Amino acid sequence: MSRRSLLGRAGLGLGGIALQGLLRGDASGAALGLPHYAPRAKRVIFLCMSGGVSHLESFDHKPVLTQKTGAELPDSLRPGQRLPGMSGLQSLFPLMGSAFPFAQHGECGAWVSDRFPHTAKLVDDLCIIKSVVTDSVNHDPALTLLQTGSPIAGRPSMGAWLSYGLGSENADLPSFIVLITKKAPDQPLSAKLWDAGFLPSEYQGVSFRAAKDPVLYLGNPAGFSAASTRRVLDALRALHEEEKSRDPDAALDARIAQYEMAGRLQTSVPEVTNVTGEPESIYELYGPDSKTPGTFAANCLLARRLAEKGVRFIQLFHPGWDHHGHLPMSFKQESQGTDQACAALITDLKQRGLLKDTLVIWGGEFGRTPYCQGRPSKDASYGRDHHPRCMTMWMAGGGVKPGISHGETDELGFQVVSNPVHLHDMHATMLHLLGIDHERFTFRYQGRDFRLTDVFGKVVKDVLA
Repeated sequence: MSRRSLLGRAGLGLGGIALQGLLRGDASGAALGLPHYAPRAKRVIFLCMSGGVSHLESFDHKPVLTQKTGAELPDSLRPGQRLPGMSGLQSLFPLMGSAFPFAQHGECGAWVSDRFPHTAKLVDDLCIIKSVVTDSVNHDPALTLLQTGSPIAGRPSMGAWLSYGLGSENADLPSFIVLITKKAPDQPLSAKLWDAGFLPSEYQGVSFRAAKDPVLYLGNPAGFSAASTRRVLDALRALHEEEKSRDPDAALDARIAQYEMAGRLQTSVPEVTNVTGEPESIYELYGPDSKTPGTFAANCLLARRLAEKGVRFIQLFHPGWDHHGHLPMSFKQESQGTDQACAALITDLKQRGLLKDTLVIWGGEFGRTPYCQGRPSKDASYGRDHHPRCMTMWMAGGGVKPGISHGETDELGFQVVSNPVHLHDMHATMLHLLGIDHERFTFRYQGRDFRLTDVFGKVVKDVLA
């Protein structure tokens, strides 16, 4: 045995310490004893409406709020309540009803604003949760909490946890893929939202861009052919096998496997992102924007293709919902750009038999205040401030109960009055549907067993089919 091997195996050198970490991180799926029980869902598509969608203009109908438009926020709601910073210095807090009319839809009679006509047709497939609460009032910690279970950066994201725990159904594609609408964001969307945190880096999300090369640095350099790449990989493997015969090392086996994976991605990524072969009926279903790469509609179509290929967690981000001013006009624009595609994704998954084991989740990082930010005006220049005390999210497929509305807010949409669902509970319920007990799914780091739900969370059993 060489001196280097002795030190490495004894864990006395930095290389040995690093390789021990890599070996520990390679465990997933069956090695972790997952799933804990029979899963209802195999994969997740998370449609994140970044910026904070107003529940009052979408799925939480408040006729009393409309009747009281212009009246002051009741004093009874203010004692002990911390009002958001951007409107906290206002001298008046005039209530403002929804900018759009609501109507009941489907056999379940769910109330939906007229800004979501396509989604309204599918309410009997949705589980609408109107009582979601969060802890953070500012975008960065609120988005970080939504995506990682903690408002403090550095924790693994939802997709990283699932990639680590359940692995991939497709050896030729990453198990966690991120798609971001190509538009100017109102709030930053940084890689920490799909990072692996303290999990091994191989479990972080891979961001697909709406460009010639969806994944950076994956294509061959100019003048370097696929055949040349294959020769390089074969030569690396031959060298590795020779070294392995003298000094077996599982960690190096894993690294060679990653090189091979990168080689396969050169073929699989262009194939799955090429949607030109989709029939015209599919483009009509998703809307005209689906032919434009980088739009939310195109990303929803791509999400369906990735789900078909067995990608475990598909994360879509659509920024633009932070409406501190000009809410009626801005909300109309964002809902018009997302409504048809969301409904099309549900319809498309259902007609292909994929919805039953695909969990689709829609929502943002918090709701909006029932009072104006700014003063009511004829030119509709008012907005709504951040509101962590209640928001609406919906889920579909993957073992959730369809055609129900869960939870309730007060008559003004200010706070939850029945069946509160914290974001930790949402995470616990998602994991449960994937066959995972959130309290037993942990990763030891710095002497502590961490989990997605931290030390909180309970499964919302009322929403399970």
